[in-house]
Amino acid sequence: MKIVIVTDAWFPQVNGVVTTLDCLKKELEKKNYRVDIIHPSLFKTSSFSVYPEISLAMNPWKVKNYITEDMDYLHIATEGPLGLFARNFAIQNNIQFTSAIHTKFPEYLKKILFIPLSLTYGYLRWFHGQTYKTLVNTNSQIEELSSIGFKNLVLWSRAIDRNIFYPRKKSSNKDYLLYVGRISKEKNLEDFLNLDTSKQKIVVGSGPMLNEYKKKYTTVEFVGPKFENELAQYYSDASVFVFPSKTDTYGIVMIEALACGTPVAAYPVTGPKDIVINKINGYLHHDLLTAVSFAENINSKFCEESIESLSWSNVANTFIRTLIPTRS
Repeated sequence: MKIVIVTDAWFPQVNGVVTTLDCLKKELEKKNYRVDIIHPSLFKTSSFSVYPEISLAMNPWKVKNYITEDMDYLHIATEGPLGLFARNFAIQNNIQFTSAIHTKFPEYLKKILFIPLSLTYGYLRWFHGQTYKTLVNTNSQIEELSSIGFKNLVLWSRAIDRNIFYPRKKSSNKDYLLYVGRISKEKNLEDFLNLDTSKQKIVVGSGPMLNEYKKKYTTVEFVGPKFENELAQYYSDASVFVFPSKTDTYGIVMIEALACGTPVAAYPVTGPKDIVINKINGYLHHDLLTAVSFAENINSKFCEESIESLSWSNVANTFIRTLIPTRS
């Protein structure tokens, strides 16, 4: 059986969407599905001015050349140029498909470009309005979207590779707070960088605000992107993983940290409140420093145990159950 997935986010980008789709593809192939990814590198591209590391397809109408007649299922993962043209082509040709909402895209655009939420959520309602099912990361996000008119939403959780993310022996005696993720405005990172604490702060990742934050926060250690075993060691060495974002729909980095035995401190918003249980695997509070102070006393074993049920195999199974044949 052949599954075609259309996405505007793919390698060399580093983000939750790419991680999810890459791991999903591998799991589906283990289950004997053939998976074709239609991504920006197959097209003429140009960098997005706000995020130079993100390339957008400049001739997305050619996506129809990749949506072949021999496919059994079509999934449109993103709402960018490729996703938009794939959606329209599918509807015009009576091809049934599923879709997904990975991020709080409207909140990002409001924070960065000051675009009203009503406009972007209106676009998303229209975009997903004719899909068979729309996959959503958390129950709290399903509630939010349902309250503003979204239909046919299905819970689709996330997972991590337990062969990589597990508690490691401490590599040093350094006591630090950790952030892992994109270094950009919508991640609300300055709430972490401004925390009034004696602990060292370490930031793993890259992004458009990296150079500016390096100059502004000279006591913070910015170590760049890290991956797999090296990243797992950073998680394991940290006393608390701090997740300051208020616009993420899930946050795979949180479950990576928990798998390494590191408690999470975050705000009580969509994403964290679907993962973090106060005094069990972290702490949520409207004051981030308060969240950190409670989180640092939590047993690392409880953190690891709290996400034992999450696996990419289960993520793939949920995805498979929602698929609909392209032709009825």
